Amino acid sequence: MAEHPTASWEAMQDGNVFYKRHQVYSIPGKLPNLGDFLIAGCRYGGPLALMRDSSKMIALGRATTFSKAQIQVYSPAGEGLLLFSWDQGKIVKFGWTFDERLVVLNEEGVYRLYDLQGDYQQYSLGNEASEMGIIDARIHEHGLVALTSSLTLLEVKGWDGGKPLTLANPGLTQPPHSWAVIPPDLTISRHVEVLLSADATVYSVDNLETTDQRLSRGPFSHLVPSPNGKSLALLTYTHTLWVVSADFQRSLAEFDTSRVISGEGEVRQVEWCGNDAVLVTWDTTAVLVGPFGDTLQYFYTGPTFAVTEIDGVRVIGPDTCDFIQKVPASSVSVFRPGSSSPSAILFDAWENFSRKSSKADESIRNIRPELAAAVDECIDAAGREWEPLWQRRLLSAAKFGKTFLDLYDSTDFVNMGQALKVLNAVRFYEIGIPITYAQYVQVSPAHLINRLTARNLHLLALKMSSCLSLPPSAVLKHWACAKILRSRPSATTSDSGVDDEAVCASIVEKFEKLGGADVSYAEIARKAWEVGRTELATKLLDHEPRASDQVPLLLSMKEDRLALAKAVESGDTDLVYHVLLHLQKRLPLGSFFRLIEEGGARLAPASKLLQVYARQQNREMLRDFYYSDDRRVDSAVLCLEEAEGSLDPSAKITSVKAAQKFFSEDKERAFEAKMMDESARLLTYQQQLEKEADGKIAFFGLSVNETLRTLLINGMAKRADKVRSDFKVPDKRFWYVKLHALTETRDFEALDAFARSRRSPIGYQPFVRHLIRKGHAKEAANYVPRCDANTRADLYVECGEWRMAGKECKERGDKTKMEQLRRSCPNSLIARELEQMAASMK
Repeated sequence: MAEHPTASWEAMQDGNVFYKRHQVYSIPGKLPNLGDFLIAGCRYGGPLALMRDSSKMIALGRATTFSKAQIQVYSPAGEGLLLFSWDQGKIVKFGWTFDERLVVLNEEGVYRLYDLQGDYQQYSLGNEASEMGIIDARIHEHGLVALTSSLTLLEVKGWDGGKPLTLANPGLTQPPHSWAVIPPDLTISRHVEVLLSADATVYSVDNLETTDQRLSRGPFSHLVPSPNGKSLALLTYTHTLWVVSADFQRSLAEFDTSRVISGEGEVRQVEWCGNDAVLVTWDTTAVLVGPFGDTLQYFYTGPTFAVTEIDGVRVIGPDTCDFIQKVPASSVSVFRPGSSSPSAILFDAWENFSRKSSKADESIRNIRPELAAAVDECIDAAGREWEPLWQRRLLSAAKFGKTFLDLYDSTDFVNMGQALKVLNAVRFYEIGIPITYAQYVQVSPAHLINRLTARNLHLLALKMSSCLSLPPSAVLKHWACAKILRSRPSATTSDSGVDDEAVCASIVEKFEKLGGADVSYAEIARKAWEVGRTELATKLLDHEPRASDQVPLLLSMKEDRLALAKAVESGDTDLVYHVLLHLQKRLPLGSFFRLIEEGGARLAPASKLLQVYARQQNREMLRDFYYSDDRRVDSAVLCLEEAEGSLDPSAKITSVKAAQKFFSEDKERAFEAKMMDESARLLTYQQQLEKEADGKIAFFGLSVNETLRTLLINGMAKRADKVRSDFKVPDKRFWYVKLHALTETRDFEALDAFARSRRSPIGYQPFVRHLIRKGHAKEAANYVPRCDANTRADLYVECGEWRMAGKECKERGDKTKMEQLRRSCPNSLIARELEQMAASMK
């Protein structure tokens, strides 16, 4: 049976506060001698990275598991996770990111981020850092700060290879005795803050300024900020541990480490235990210093390494991995000897109930008003315990208590049960993630699942996702990528398509079975393509429902025809244009056009969209497209459109001639070809006319009718006759044009001569009506006698010649018409004259 939780408690501050050391793992002989290595520990129960300390001599006969140029990664349970060699120059610093990747930085400013499978991404701090050289660095979870040989500071934000920023110049003349970084999320300014111990003081450096804190107790061999960034632990060279607020305004504690009798040699580490105590370690001793100078001592058989956590400190020794922490308030409330808190009484009541004692009912009655709070405290205390036995006992007490409550929300109880199931699973030594409930809440369940997938523990990650009702998409995606990397074409067949088909089928089946609807097949296909599995990538993309994810990858894979077909099928015109423009840039023009033409009806919409785009943006490409597709009529129409928009006469004529050529190559377009030929001849003749007129008269671009009219207006009758002859203008049209032109110039003599020159093919009524319309009624009356007899009276009336109209009626003996004229005449004078004419007809 597991020992009672209070068995490992040790009191501080006169028994008001308790600390405990819990042995998480027993690891005898699993780790090498930690004193011979440089070590970086990952927070939140993460692994350790070890590298040989080249400054220390190792006995020749001592067995070593790896050489100087290697880094070994162990889990806290002592299990080897990764071993890799380094060939990029001298390592300056290595440390861990928040997502459990190992950052290794060399003196040339090159750094790599290794995952737990040994894959890495490489970045650089830039040419300037490479030239100056890096002498030291501090790596935090979301970036790093590097110290150059010129004693300037470079900051890298995030792990995506961003350009480093230069912080304010600290003005150092020699490297600091010690220094530390407070991450941006822990500072008031939300910018990284660097603390440098130089001489007797500490300089605070950010991106704007350097501040001298004006201390006199330095220099300091160790300078360590607390997990919340509000306090600092400083160790002087006179062995005094000084705890001070981050702004150096309040001294919180002091302790003379030289008084520790068992502390032989130099101090190895100064680490925080949560935010309330500081752990100072020597080779075989660790001393926990409390807020008021109280101490607790822990002994080990060899060198240790401590990792600060938000709620304690993890200590890895030669034989054990321990977790030292302040006992949580809920645990103290329940288990403290003599405790009379409601939660302690509830736990005691449950134990009495288990023993079938009647005292259980009496205890419940005593705490009835505080029963809900007691249940909550028992639930919280269960989360703080490491042993499953005590977790179950505390949850059973909470379950017992809540049965006496009429209204109680059991959500916290259920969530705690699920969380403990997850925590116990990952704490198992084969997994080796000794994370506490406080850390679990801090980093979120999704982060813990991501850490499991990074170790390729996909089955456990899926079970945890199911237990916590989290979507399995992230786990399935990582599993699929890992499966693609592990699988290889079968050696028994030369066709890798069989293996690709099987891998694709297994991935799709797993996704459908486990609900991976949110997983993008395109992302997995990209991974397959990156490792050279192009056929597998194509098969996976067939299952991707989102064309916007399919198409970019197909373009990257140079599956051009398939990418265009998928874009067309999606109905997204923007996506089709994206593919077309991408292919236009990458492919030779002939291959680009051939790809579209050979697509047939399937790619017909893409062809139409290309034409729409090219007509607006790139007409030269449209011309080439029509030519390659042997589309003569479309080419001719395009030439005509260009001719219409052209301002250069020669270019316009050239375009018309080109259109004529294209039309002539199509037997069904003989009429259009003839029209284009005449149009080109007309434009050429118009150019000649403008030259003869010294450019004073505009002819170019006019129609045949307008050309005739312009010639006649400007007295160029012979040229007009030539145009009439060359372009076979019909007589009627010519007479109309000349009538309008002479009327416009008011050359009525010429108009009369023209009318008498021969019998008018259009008659003379158009002469009358046009002259009337242009306001020349008097001149119009001269042409009425030449019109048909039955229309003359009405035409005279239109000309305003009522008397002439009356005479015409009298001559014809048309009394009816005469009577109509008399009734409609404008005044009585004309009416009397018309009456006299009518009377004389009797």
